[in-house]
Amino acid sequence: MCGIVAYLGTREAPPILIEGLKRLDYRGYDSAGVVVIKGGGLVVRRSVGRIAALEEKLDAQIAGARVGMAHTRWATHGAPTEGNAHPHRDASGRLAIVHNGIIENYRVLKQYLETQGITMESQTDTEVLAKLIGHFYEGNLEDAVRRALRESRGTFGIAAIHADEPNKIVAARRGSPLIVGVGDAEYIIASDAAAIVQHTSQVIYLADNEVAIVTPEGFKTTNLEATPVDKHVDELEYTLEQLELGGHQHFMSKEIFEQPESLRTCMRGRIDLDDSRVVLGGLTSVARELINTKRIILTACGTAWHAGLVGEYLIEELARIPCETEYASEFRYRNPVIDFGTTVLAISQSGETIDTLAASREGRDKGALVLGIVNAVGSTIARETDAGVYLHVGPEIGVASTKAFTGQVAVLAMLAGFLGRRRHLSHERLHEYLEALAGIPEKIAHTLNLNNQCRHIAADFVNSENWLYLGRGIQYPVALEGALKLKEISYIHAEGLPAAEMKHGPIALISEDMPVVVLAPRGHWYDKSVGNIEEVRSRGGRVIAVATEGDTEIQHIAEHVLYVPDVPELLGPLVTVIPLQMLAYHAAVLRGCDVDKPRNLAKAVTVE
Repeated sequence: MCGIVAYLGTREAPPILIEGLKRLDYRGYDSAGVVVIKGGGLVVRRSVGRIAALEEKLDAQIAGARVGMAHTRWATHGAPTEGNAHPHRDASGRLAIVHNGIIENYRVLKQYLETQGITMESQTDTEVLAKLIGHFYEGNLEDAVRRALRESRGTFGIAAIHADEPNKIVAARRGSPLIVGVGDAEYIIASDAAAIVQHTSQVIYLADNEVAIVTPEGFKTTNLEATPVDKHVDELEYTLEQLELGGHQHFMSKEIFEQPESLRTCMRGRIDLDDSRVVLGGLTSVARELINTKRIILTACGTAWHAGLVGEYLIEELARIPCETEYASEFRYRNPVIDFGTTVLAISQSGETIDTLAASREGRDKGALVLGIVNAVGSTIARETDAGVYLHVGPEIGVASTKAFTGQVAVLAMLAGFLGRRRHLSHERLHEYLEALAGIPEKIAHTLNLNNQCRHIAADFVNSENWLYLGRGIQYPVALEGALKLKEISYIHAEGLPAAEMKHGPIALISEDMPVVVLAPRGHWYDKSVGNIEEVRSRGGRVIAVATEGDTEIQHIAEHVLYVPDVPELLGPLVTVIPLQMLAYHAAVLRGCDVDKPRNLAKAVTVE
């Protein structure tokens, strides 16, 4: 959940390390540090707070080094203090590591080290691992790393250096992403491609329990037993320009407005209107098994879970396959019933979400066909599932997901059409559906014109500390997503509900001047939604309605109306979610919140 950057090459390391940390700034952190090999020893600088505070500590003593590592920490074991910040050193002070993840048996390891006369200076599990590696060090860094990691339980993405081997970096991973960028006579190891893309597009994706050793002569990879592992060098999918703000104040704003183009890219080559078919190349190898599946379990966390709920409606309606959407964090700890013919569909933007990864492994262990819907190429879920579909929406930097959500819904919409045609949908009905889906990017572009209205509404309610979001049917997941966006970035308490459930308790919360967002586009549930609006109004709540263009009646019962284009009911979430994203964004800006890096949150949840 934090950032790693390590460099070995012919250029000066500290500027590259700091620039890399800044590229990972969006991941969330509370302290930072850097270590380099220079003058026959290690030079370490650490600080609490933002990277700028660390930069102020970089001096002539650290400048000019050609090998080094840097880290941003999100506190797990121990408070965010300079002493707990990474890098951590071994007892000799000549070995250092940076580490993402959690060493679950660190207390046992710590007790063992203390019996060997080794003391700890911090409260972190990482220092225990550093000193364990140092304890095993006998002149060969990779051997010591492998030996220590064989004794460690939990998750890790680590990089290690030793002053006695000044031209070597050893990296390893289990459950926490780590990639190796291969440049011209240089290597950059990072937890995210964003720290690498400025320098090279050639990367190696490490798999779980793999170790990479880089030196000026080249790189090699092994497993934890020292058996060589052949790795392919892959091409990064995105460019440096995609990581820039491009005139926007925040990445979240940029990514909201990128959605028309990101969805075009997501659907490009996958919707064939001439032949009225969906082409999902990533599923070709399992198409027959998937078509004959008896049940689908969609598993995800957070925003991806909301996308899964939308997918459940789509697949059941179009393909008539029984579906259920499970929180991955709960699914992994149950003993779920997975019968013959079950498909588990894991949804994750990063492809590294630890709970979703564990849920997919549970499905695989019980014999299910396991598929992935991810955005990050080369991610763990993409590699470990039987097959899957990439979102191709480009990098998402803002912690609060926007374009990844619409990309996930679009992929699920295509999957529903793909399955529906092969089970019962007519050629004509599928063509009509796909034509509407292909037109969604233009509908979203039109919906983005609500931006100024959303800003004014947010200003009107920005001091309200409790919001309610109501939706029926396929709009219920959108209510959940709208409430989550507001909570994540503005720190306003918000609750999303199926509108009919409001009367079963939550209606007690409605008081005078409470903002209530009601999703009320034209469709099966419209009249019922109007009834819910009346119930809110009669109790003094102030209604913000999201409605279909041309619906003039709703103006008489809602204080504010955000009009979205008329689209087929099943595709409605792709347009109704847009004003909710903008409402949350403007509320956060008006409250002075750090929109792209909300407190206590990280972009990819890779530890429990």
